[in-house]
Amino acid sequence: MPTNRLAGEKSPYLLQHAHNPVDWFPWGEEAFQQARTQDKPIFLSIGYSTCHWCHVMERESFESDSVAEVLNRHFIPVKVDREERPDVDRIYMMFVQATTGAGGWPMSVWLTPDRKPFFGGTYFPPDNRYGRPGFRAILESIANAWANERAKILESSTDIVEQMKKQAEVRPGQTNWLDESILEAGFNVFRRTHDPRLGGFGQAPKFPRPVAHNFLLRYWKRTGNQEALDMVLLTLREMARGGMNDQLGGGFHRYSVDERWFVPHFEKMLYDQAQLAVSYLEAFQITGEEIYAAAARDIFEYVLRDMTHSGGAFFSAEDADSVIDPADPHHKGEGAFYIWSQAELDQILGEEVSRWFAYRYGVEPSGNVHADPHQEFTGRNILYQAHSIEEAARHFQVDESQLRMALASSAGKLMKVRDTRVRPHLDDKILTSWNGLMISAFALGAQALGEPRYAEAARRAADLILANMYDPSSHRLLRRWREGEAAIDGFLDDYAFLALALADLYETVFDLRYLETAVALGEAIIHRFEDTEHGAFFSTTGVDASLVVRMKEDYDGAEPSGNSMATLALLRLAQFTDSEPFRAAAGRALKAFAPRLRAAPHGVPQMLVAYMLSESKPPQIILAGEKPAPMLAAAGRRFVPGRTLIHLNDAAAQAWFAERIPVTATMTAQEGRLTGYVCQNYSCQLPVTDIDAFTQLLE
Repeated sequence: MPTNRLAGEKSPYLLQHAHNPVDWFPWGEEAFQQARTQDKPIFLSIGYSTCHWCHVMERESFESDSVAEVLNRHFIPVKVDREERPDVDRIYMMFVQATTGAGGWPMSVWLTPDRKPFFGGTYFPPDNRYGRPGFRAILESIANAWANERAKILESSTDIVEQMKKQAEVRPGQTNWLDESILEAGFNVFRRTHDPRLGGFGQAPKFPRPVAHNFLLRYWKRTGNQEALDMVLLTLREMARGGMNDQLGGGFHRYSVDERWFVPHFEKMLYDQAQLAVSYLEAFQITGEEIYAAAARDIFEYVLRDMTHSGGAFFSAEDADSVIDPADPHHKGEGAFYIWSQAELDQILGEEVSRWFAYRYGVEPSGNVHADPHQEFTGRNILYQAHSIEEAARHFQVDESQLRMALASSAGKLMKVRDTRVRPHLDDKILTSWNGLMISAFALGAQALGEPRYAEAARRAADLILANMYDPSSHRLLRRWREGEAAIDGFLDDYAFLALALADLYETVFDLRYLETAVALGEAIIHRFEDTEHGAFFSTTGVDASLVVRMKEDYDGAEPSGNSMATLALLRLAQFTDSEPFRAAAGRALKAFAPRLRAAPHGVPQMLVAYMLSESKPPQIILAGEKPAPMLAAAGRRFVPGRTLIHLNDAAAQAWFAERIPVTATMTAQEGRLTGYVCQNYSCQLPVTDIDAFTQLLE
C-alpha cells in the first residue's frame, strides 16, 4: 500500500491519512519550503482522529485518486492534528469563523506560501450537494485564481493577517475596574439561556460546558443565590439520566443532538470526563446526594478501564463511529458499539428480566430513536434512564432490592457481550493539558469520596508525565507523548493545567515534590508566556516563527482557556507560597481581561472563577502530625472553593512552608496528636485536635 510523509508521524490522526493518495506534508518547514519553491498555495486540512466528518471527507475526497491528483498538482497539502497543534488550529479557526460565520472540523484553509490565509471553510462534499460547493470545483477555482489573480490574493491575505492580529489583542481598556457586577451579568446570561425543564444552556444540540458549572457553583457559594445551584444540579441530573451518559460502561459522550440529552454524538473525550467528574463531585460535596457521587464513580471506572495507559497516564479519546458487522470491518456506523435491539436483550437476559431492563432504560421493540435522519439506529435502542428503579419496582410489583440486583446483573452480562464487539478507534496519544484536567479530577475524587485508588491513578499519571515530558533543569514541558516519544513544546494550557493538577495532587497525597514542580511551572508560565507590556498570557512561547499570529486564548468553551487556568493557577500557588509575583501576574491578567469580562462575562466563566478567587479570602487548612485521615476526610467532603490544604508531615515540609509562610514555623502536633489549624489570610484560629472541633472550624 502506498504511503505519504505522514507515515513517519506519531499522531493517530495523521497516521489515519498516511495511505491517502494525497501527497500530505505534516506542518513544518519542509512543506513551507516546497510551497515557496514550487510557487504553490498551501491547502491546510485540520482535524482529529475521532472526528466523524473528518472520516467522511477522507472517504469522499482524500481517498479519491482524481481529487488527490488535483490537490497534488496545484497545492502543497498539509495535515494538522488540532489536538497536537492547538496553536495552528486557533489561528485558522479564527479566520474561518470570521469569514464564514461558522467553524468546525474538518477545517479546510488555503494559505499563501508564507502561511497567510485567503480562503477557508469546514467540510466540503466532493461534488455540489447539501447546498455546498463541491471540493473538486473549489480546488480548481482557487487554482485558477492563484494563477490569474495572484496580486489580489496576496494583498488580501496580508490585510487579513493584520485584522487577525488586532482581533487577537487582549489588553486593558481605558477603565479597568472589575466588581461584583460582572458576576451578576454572567449569572444573568446563564439564567436566560438555561432550560428549566431539561437542564443545560441553549437549545439542541446541547453540549456540556463544565466551566459554566464551575462559575455557577462558586457564584452560589459567594452570594447564596439558590437558582445558580439549582441550574447546575438539574443539568447534571438530566445529563446522567440521558443517552449521552453511557449507562452501561460509564463516561459521557461529546454532546446530545437533541434537547433532552438522549441521542448523543458518540465520541468520548478525556477533557469531558475530567471536567464532568469534577462537576458531579462538587455537586456531591454540596448536597451529599449519592446520585452525583455515583455519576463521578462511573466516569472514573470508565477512564481507569478503557482510557488509561499501562504506565499510568490517560489516552485522549474514543471515536463516535464503530464497526457494525465484524465481517465487514470497513463499514462503520455512529454509536454501533453502544446500541441494542430488543431481540439481543431478550436473548442475553431472558424474557422477564429483559422486560424489567427495557422499562428502566427505555428500550422499544422497533427501536427508540424516532428522529433518525441518517438511519443510523434503525431497530436499535440507545439506553437512557426512562424510569427510576423505584418506578420500575412499582410497575412490575416486585421487591425493589430484587429488581436492583437483577438490573446490576443484567448490566454485567451486557458489558460482557459489548466487550466482544469491535471497539471504537482509540486515540492513544497522551496530552499534558488533558491529563492535567484528569489528574485534578482523580485527586478531587480521592478527597471527596475517600477512594485511595483515585489518588493512585492521579499519582501514576503525574509521574509518567514528569518522567517523560518535563525537564526539571529547564522547567520545559512537552505537550504530547506516544509510543515512547515525547514531542511538541508545551503551550500555555499544558503548563497551567498541569500546575493546577500538581497542586491538587499535593493536597491529596502530600508529596512535596508535586507542589515544588507546580511552583516551578507557575514561574515558567510568567517567564515563557506573559505579555509583559499589556498583561495576560500568550498561548505560545513565541519561538515558533511559522505562526502568523501570536494568540491569547480567551474563550472558556469545551475546555477552559489557557489564560483563565493560568490566572487561576497563579492565584492558587500564591496561597501555598504567599508569592507576590504570582499574585501580581494574575492581577495583570485580570486587568487585561477586564474589558472582556465586562462585555461578555459568559464567554469567560472560568476567568470569573479566577476573579472570585482573587477577591476572596479562602481558608488555609494546615494539618500537623501523622495519620491525617479523619481531618482530611472532613475537609474533602466539603465544598470550599479555593481552600488550601497543607500537611506538615515531616521536617522537609515544615522547612519548605516556613520559608514561604512564616506562621507555619510554629505549627506542630499538639501533645503528639494530629492537629488542625484553620487560617484565613494566614491569620489562624486556635489549633484543635478533636475532629468535631475541626469540623466546626471548617463550617
